[in-house]
Amino acid sequence: MKILTEHESKKLLAEYGIPVTREAVARSREDALLLACKIGFPVAMKISSPDIAHKNAAGGVLLDVGRLEVGAAFETIVGNAKKHAPDARIDGVLVQEMVPRGAKIVIGIKCDSQFGHAVMFGIGGVFVEVLDDVSFRVVPLTKRDAIEMIEEIRGRSILAGCDVGAIVDTILQVSEMAAKEKIFELDMNPLIACGRGVVAVDARVIFKD
Repeated sequence: MKILTEHESKKLLAEYGIPVTREAVARSREDALLLACKIGFPVAMKISSPDIAHKNAAGGVLLDVGRLEVGAAFETIVGNAKKHAPDARIDGVLVQEMVPRGAKIVIGIKCDSQFGHAVMFGIGGVFVEVLDDVSFRVVPLTKRDAIEMIEEIRGRSILAGCDVGAIVDTILQVSEMAAKEKIFELDMNPLIACGRGVVAVDARVIFKD
């Protein structure tokens, strides 16, 4: 399996027209400050490593970082990651725009040995596994499929006021990706949905060999 970093995963998403956060990988604390100044404060900062799947558990995520905090945040994130996973490959620290509040959803791809690729949609965020409020459809999907997936979610009321059309479009874009790419697993969690559009705040892609 080939595991992409968050930044690499988002580059693939962007190729299929899925909106992603403005971001770049910093190799040093000086780079981090320069990138943060270009993106605009406050920023989110995350460890960038293909070997660390759960960045929060590794102490590898800091949010709402201000100008005077960037350098120390870089050192803290890298230090925490090395302590958590001493043998992990570390590309640097991802410096990312903070996204306005909205509904947290998850869209992903699962590969089943019997049915092939399926697209998943559901309530996202840190409680995605606890709530288990998701629906699936086997690729390829139609627009009707995407709408039905949204309607099947028990917690769909959180989408009130969100751009449901943009969510439908994203589900269909992920279906297209699943049909064209040798993806074993994709998770966009969370994908922030608001009154106008959606944006992928985090993503992870695993390719089949």
